Amino acid sequence: MLRITVGKNGEDYTTLQEAINAVPYRTEAEIVVSAGVYTEKIFSDKDSLTIRGEGNAVISWSDGGYEILDRNMKRGTFRSYTAFFSGRSLHLENLTIRNGAGDGHDAGQGIALYLDADDAVLENVRLLGHQDTLFLAPLPDEEREPYGFYGPRHLLPRERRRSIFRRCLIEGTVDFIFGGGDALFEDSEIRSAGPGYVTAPSGKKDWTGFVFSRCRFTSPLQMEGGVYLMRPWRKEGRSAFISCSFGRHISPDAFIPWPGHEDEAHLCTFRLSGCTSDGDIRIEDEWEMDADAAGALIRSFGS
Repeated sequence: MLRITVGKNGEDYTTLQEAINAVPYRTEAEIVVSAGVYTEKIFSDKDSLTIRGEGNAVISWSDGGYEILDRNMKRGTFRSYTAFFSGRSLHLENLTIRNGAGDGHDAGQGIALYLDADDAVLENVRLLGHQDTLFLAPLPDEEREPYGFYGPRHLLPRERRRSIFRRCLIEGTVDFIFGGGDALFEDSEIRSAGPGYVTAPSGKKDWTGFVFSRCRFTSPLQMEGGVYLMRPWRKEGRSAFISCSFGRHISPDAFIPWPGHEDEAHLCTFRLSGCTSDGDIRIEDEWEMDADAAGALIRSFGS
């Protein structure tokens, strides 16, 4: 395996993007990033890549969706990313990826990580942002507004993607974990920095969707309600929460339809199993699944 180092003290490269550019497309590579803040917008489509931080390695950029760019168009959601990764295999470890654009009311969407790899594993990764922090490809089949998907890979077929997050921290406000990919989140902290919605899934009804296992849903704010666990971005979106704990910031209703698409809410999947709450989540019968079904869902990721 090719091994490359990044840092400010005599390593192979001083920026992560230069190191990624140096990797031949079909070569399996590991990039080791020394502690420090790397103010970069990252794009990688390398085939098999591992990026591992040593110490506090932070990748930071601050693009927001409301910024006006070419042809008097807004940057939009999918060009706002701090880091974009595609390829066959991706492993990220001990990194912080941050979008510092600020509150979505002012800056618009601000993706920290746009994940479009066939298979990805993230361990001890911190994803920090506000609106739309983590996007899990693929995109939905159709836009709801012109140029709504404008950005990398938006013209490609919508192929199923798979990712696993272990011992990670994901922070945001509105729809901050969203997209059509299948994703398992294990032993992770999901932190709401303000009122909003945690997940906005858009996958297919026969895909797995988002699965949270033994995750802690927290907020640094003293909110009573104000945060919903799910609103489906598309009608067949799926989210499941297994053996998770919820703070008082989670709304008693937990689930809310997407505005203007209330008549499609029955087509999505929202499930809870063995969860606890500091508040008073209203658990409806159709929300619950038994332990066997929950275990099978987790095992489907082969973790």
